[in-house]
Amino acid sequence: DLLLLREQWIRAKYERQEFIYPEKQEPYSAGYREGFLWKRGRDNGQFLSRKFVLTEREGALKYFNRNDAKEPKAVMKIEHLNATFQPAKIGHPHGLQVTYLKDNSTRNIFIYHEDGKEIVDWFNALRAARFHYLQVAFPGASDADLVPKLSRNYLKEGYMEKTGPKQTEGFRKRWFTMDDRRLMYFKDPLDAFARGEVFIGSKESGYTVLRGLPPSTQGHHWPHGITIVTPDRKFLFACETESDQREWVAAFQKAVDRPMLPQEYAVEAHFKHKP
Repeated sequence: DLLLLREQWIRAKYERQEFIYPEKQEPYSAGYREGFLWKRGRDNGQFLSRKFVLTEREGALKYFNRNDAKEPKAVMKIEHLNATFQPAKIGHPHGLQVTYLKDNSTRNIFIYHEDGKEIVDWFNALRAARFHYLQVAFPGASDADLVPKLSRNYLKEGYMEKTGPKQTEGFRKRWFTMDDRRLMYFKDPLDAFARGEVFIGSKESGYTVLRGLPPSTQGHHWPHGITIVTPDRKFLFACETESDQREWVAAFQKAVDRPMLPQEYAVEAHFKHKP
């Protein structure tokens, strides 16, 4: 785990003694939380203080552009929300990346708080809200089944080169994020929206990962190619180093080797019908 999470767990146990005296526990699962966090602007890249409200009753995390605003700027449904610490990417030791689905496309929000305890409390509150939602959505599931679904880290992130569907327009350097079965690519790692998303299904559904590129491929600057074969087309990527290639192939293979869940077929169908 991240150093920040380990530090706050130790402080909660030994300094605040939350595990001995329940009355000292922070209200992670109170069902409601509000406060101010520094949020990166979508267009200007500046971090500005914004009011955030987490309400379990509405199943949503909201933020407001003004303190007196009656309507939120965004409503992020807990059902499709994920939170992962990204200190290096955000450039702050307490940087947190929150993602949610907007019109079935991934939206990124980058936030931090100067106080490590405060941002970890928000992280735990989001996980608690997700836990409550999953308990209702899957009443027969055990805690052991639900805990891995509370939040997830990315399988792999980094730069690769990619070419378009016709594979004739040359390769362009992009930042890639592998989030479960969604491979997203961005012009900049801190972009709010991906330039595109690729669904990585299972081998039973016709998905294959291959080292290298087709012999006729041209236009790539980096030497270590990867080909992802889907039922509809091939996606071509190039890595700068052999170790990058090896790590990306392992991340893709992990998704391909895992059988698809029933709900993932609906996601795959959406990707196939994207313009």
